[in-house]
This record gives sequence, structure tokens and C-alpha cells, in this order.
Amino acid sequence: MTTEPASRAGRSPASDHEPTRSALVTGASRGIGRGIALALAERGWRLTLVARDPARLAAAAAELSAAGAAQVETVAVDLAAPDAPAAAVAAHAAGHDGMDALVLAAGVGSAGSLHGYPTARYDKLFAINTRAPFVLVSQALPLLRAAARRRPSRGARVIALASIVGVYTEPSLAVYGATKAALLALCRGLNAEESAEGVTATAIAPGYVDTDMTAWVRDAVPPETMIPIDDVVTAVTALVDMSPRSVINEIVISRAGTRGYQA
Repeated sequence: MTTEPASRAGRSPASDHEPTRSALVTGASRGIGRGIALALAERGWRLTLVARDPARLAAAAAELSAAGAAQVETVAVDLAAPDAPAAAVAAHAAGHDGMDALVLAAGVGSAGSLHGYPTARYDKLFAINTRAPFVLVSQALPLLRAAARRRPSRGARVIALASIVGVYTEPSLAVYGATKAALLALCRGLNAEESAEGVTATAIAPGYVDTDMTAWVRDAVPPETMIPIDDVVTAVTALVDMSPRSVINEIVISRAGTRGYQA
């Protein structure tokens, strides 16, 4: 694991009376994670970016600093490694005494029927899509609670990028859907345990989003029919603007032209 601080002056917070909010964002170097991190940077947040590729992380850090982030730190780590999720939280804690948002955007996908599905691939999907988010949430809870106490009108948010196939199953996506269904259950459980103290969680479960992860299905689902990254980002920014008195366990985003329960 490598960590690289990249502190730079950014825009002023939205309110002169509130300390700048901070977030840890996984999968932050591309796709939905990058889009969310960019939106938070434009609001002047302090950010800890987590992804595997150091070069992509460095490019993202420069982009987000230029966009207005008050501070950017990077953690280059493979979240499938057993110790990596806890190390990512520790890196954030080294520079922050709280965490206003934990954005779980890192993930991998794999299609294949249950019959003959490779166990090694199953283990990889669960390590990144299910185990890593669990460890991140568990390790980050003291920081999330601290942020919620410091700013009770905002609370602290966990936002997990799940998938519509975690809600409505599809052939060849059963294993992937199972990893994402676990995220929905994790968010519900966190709300049951922590929402009274201001820490809430939401799983966002979209259909196909126009990212490089959906390149494999573009022959059947043209990119122009997929959900734009910006629409998912809009949902996230709305969530971090809400009070902790409102709990949204999950948001399902369907593609136009479908029956509403397919990817």
C-alpha cells in the first residue's frame, strides 16, 4: 500500500461557520467513484481517494484539487487484500478526526451461470464487493460517529454503490447480484444500529451505468440508453445534503425503456 498526501488550498466551505467536511471514496480514480469525488471536490470537501492504480490516483488528485477540494490524499491499495480496507481507513484517520461520508464505489463485475462458476472468481468478487465494504464500515464507524456528533444537523453518511441485480435477479448475474444484495443488507443493518445517533447509510442500486465496467454489454445495451454517471452523482449529493433525521435504505435507479426491474 502507498499513501500520498496532496494537500492544496481549495474553495471555502459552503458555510463559514461549519468546518470543512471530509470523505473517504473508494474506486475514486474512474467511473462513478471519480464522478462522486469530483462533485464533493467542487463543494470544497477534504478527500481521501482509494484505488489500485497509483498513476490514475495521482491524476485524479490533481484534477480534484484543481476543482476545489480543500485537501486530497491518496491511498493506492487493492481492496481485495485482507488488510487493505482497514489500512485505507487508518490513512484517513491519520489526517482527520472524523469522516462525514464514506463512499463505497469500488467494485468488480463478472457474468456467468451458477453451474460451473469458478470458486476463485466468486472469492474475488466477494472480497472486493462484500468483504471490503464491511471492513471499511466497521473500521470507519468511530470516525463517522465523531463527524455526526460534531455536525448533528448533517450527521454522517455511508453511501454504497450496489446494483439493480442485487434487488431483481437476472440470468448470468446471480453471483454478482449476491455480492450487491449483501451491500443492501449491510446498509439496512447499519441504519438499524446507528441511525439514532446520526450515522445513516444508503445503497444505490442502478441498472447499467455508462462506464467502462459495462463495456462488455454495449452490443446489447447501447451506451446512450444507459444511466449517466451524473445521475448517480446527483443522488449522492442529494443524500449528503439531507439531515440525518431521514433514512433512505436504498435507491433503485432503472433505465428508461425497461420494465423497471432489469439491468
